[in-house]
Amino acid sequence: MTVAVTATVHTVIDTPVGPLTLTAEDGHLTGIYFAIHRLRHRVPDFGLAVAGLPVFAETARQLGEYFDRQRQDFDLPLAPRGEPFQQSVWALLREIPYGATRSYGDLARDLGQPGAAQAVGVANGANPISIVIPCHRVIGADGSLTGYAGGLDRKRFLLALEQPPAEEAGRLF
Repeated sequence: MTVAVTATVHTVIDTPVGPLTLTAEDGHLTGIYFAIHRLRHRVPDFGLAVAGLPVFAETARQLGEYFDRQRQDFDLPLAPRGEPFQQSVWALLREIPYGATRSYGDLARDLGQPGAAQAVGVANGANPISIVIPCHRVIGADGSLTGYAGGLDRKRFLLALEQPPAEEAGRLF
């Protein structure tokens, strides 16, 4: 009798926002973590270090395209772990268009729970797949930048990256 063993594995890639630890299980991406995540959040055990997995290679490729402004949407096999409410928030995050932002209140209203902005914020902060599930696109109701697991400088960088280059900003096509 053969028993399938599911184990979390990881690799680290270099990016313009610093090293990112990618985690996977059964060929599905389960996490993208900034180095400082460990200092501020509970992060799961990364498991065994493994290089060359197809899901890691594809994630690195798509992130590279994103940082080169050649990709706006990700097409990866995702398996973030979380409670049903968190999963519903993370699904909404993936619907925020590239270059756009939404507030916690906007997301709470979209969930049909207009009083749940704070709970949405907590779920947003627990997002294990940074960048690909774009929690950086969530801002305060007044337009201010709010907390980010990678730090506000990285959040600013990602939001600026998603804006048209200055020479294209005023151009009409």
